[in-house]
Amino acid sequence: MNTSSRSKPTDRTAAAPLLRGSLITLRRCCGKRSCRCARGQPHCSPALSVSTKGKTNILTLTPDLLQEVRGALRRYRHQQQSLERQAEAGLRQLARRLQQARQTARRRAL
Repeated sequence: MNTSSRSKPTDRTAAAPLLRGSLITLRRCCGKRSCRCARGQPHCSPALSVSTKGKTNILTLTPDLLQEVRGALRRYRHQQQSLERQAEAGLRQLARRLQQARQTARRRAL
């Protein structure tokens, strides 16, 4: 039995993936005259729209991946909001430190 410390993490210990982007629905016509899309009912499929370096990429999703992608998008938004809260707290802390330093400098000047 190999109990190496370099073993791969299990699915439970692996970090859940994060995805940035938006879920969209692609609607298109296939071009067949007898198809329902020719009568105004286009074919629909879920997709992930992601902008990277000014270019929008669209990844068509299979129905079985839809819930997984929704979860990854939700985790991304949650992490982004958490990071914003941390940054705001850091700014407040810096502002307090600067204010205290100014007050100390004023007291010394008197």
